Amino acid sequence: MPSLAQPGGREGSGQLSTPRLRPGTPERAGLDPDELAGLVAEFRELTEGDRPWAAGAVLVAGRGPVTAVEEAAGWAVRYSAYDRETDTGIELPLHDRVRATTRTPFDLASLTKLFTGVAAVQQLERGTLGIDARVGAYLPDFTAAAEHGLTVRHLLTHTSGLRPELPLYDCPDDAARLALLRAEEPLAEPGGAYLYSDLNMLLLQHLLERLTRRPLDVLVRDGVTRPLGMTATGFGPCPGAAATEDQRRPWAKADRGMLRGVVHDENAWALGGVAGHAGLFSTAGDLAVLCRTLLAGGSYGTARILGPDYVELLLSPPGLGFAVDQQWFMGELAGHGAAGHTGFTGTSLVLDPSTDTFLVLLANTVHPRRGPADSGPRAAAATRLARAVRGPDGRRVPPPAP
Repeated sequence: MPSLAQPGGREGSGQLSTPRLRPGTPERAGLDPDELAGLVAEFRELTEGDRPWAAGAVLVAGRGPVTAVEEAAGWAVRYSAYDRETDTGIELPLHDRVRATTRTPFDLASLTKLFTGVAAVQQLERGTLGIDARVGAYLPDFTAAAEHGLTVRHLLTHTSGLRPELPLYDCPDDAARLALLRAEEPLAEPGGAYLYSDLNMLLLQHLLERLTRRPLDVLVRDGVTRPLGMTATGFGPCPGAAATEDQRRPWAKADRGMLRGVVHDENAWALGGVAGHAGLFSTAGDLAVLCRTLLAGGSYGTARILGPDYVELLLSPPGLGFAVDQQWFMGELAGHGAAGHTGFTGTSLVLDPSTDTFLVLLANTVHPRRGPADSGPRAAAATRLARAVRGPDGRRVPPPAP
C-alpha cells in the first residue's frame, strides 16, 4: 500500500484513501442475517434480570467498511450503591437511571494498553526506538529494569517477568510511586514465560514520555485519536460515561464510592488518570474505527497512523500489546490470527484479518461491584460473528487453517 501520510496520523497529500465505516445490512457486509439476529438477541439478554452480566452494554460488529450491528441495551447508570449485607445493588428509581446508548462512553480499563502499544510501534516505524532496545538505555534511573536487561519487546509481549501489579494506590505521593516502579525487579527471567503485567505498560509509558518529551495522553491524541476522528476517545474525566463500581474495601483497593466518569483502576487513579495500562474512555463506535484502521493496514480515509508492515508487526503472534488467538474471549474467531484485548470493567474488542471482521463489546460488568470474571458472553458473541461470515455465493466461509 502506498504511504498516505507520515506516521502519527498526518493527512497524506496523495489522492488515495481507504473506505471509512458506514452502516449497512448484514448482506452488504457479507454476513448472515440470521446469525447476527441471534447475536443481537443474546446480547440483549446480557443486561436483563436481577443479576445481569452487565448493567448496560453496547455492541458494534461488522465486516470490511460496513457496520452491520450497532446496539445498546440496559443502563449506563442503574445503581446508587452496593449493599454488602444482601449482596445486591441498591437500584435507583427509574427516573434517576441513565440508559445506555450507542454513544455512551465506557471506561476502557486495559483496552488502554492497545493505544500505548500503537504509540510505541509508531516510534518503531519512525526509527526513534528499537524493538529490542534496552529500557535502561532510555530510563537509566529505573535501576532494576536496567540491571535485568528489560527490552521494549519484553514489555510489549508481557515477557519481562514483572509481577502483575504494584500497590501504587497505597503510596503517599508520586515520588514514592515512582521509587517503587524504579526498584521493581522481575519475578522471572526476562524473555521467558508470558506473565501479564500492568507494570509493562507503565514502564513503556515512562520510556515513551522520556523519548518524545510528550505525555502519553498527548501521544495518543496526536498519534491516534485525532487523525482518526475518534472524538469520543480520551483520558478522563468523562462525566457522561457509564458508571462502574461502588469502590470500597475490602472488595476494592480504595474507598472511593460509586464511580462515574473517573478511572476505575486504582493505580491509574493514583497516577492522575493517565496511565499506560488504564485510563482511557471511549465509545464502541470509536473503537470500531480503530479496528477498521488496523484491518485496512493502518489507514482510515486519508489518515495513516501506521504502515501495513508495522500493523502486521503489531498483530502477529504473540502480538505487541494485542493478544492473538485467545479463544477464552474470541470464541471461534480465534485460531487464525484474530487479535484484540479485554478490560476489567467489561470491555473487549476483536479484529480478524482473515475474514476482515471486527467486534466491539463494551459493558459495565463491575456496576455496582466487581465479581468473578466471566468472558463467556464475549466468546459467544465472537463465535456468532465467526459463523456469520459468508462468501460471494452466500455460503459460510470456513476459517483458514491455523
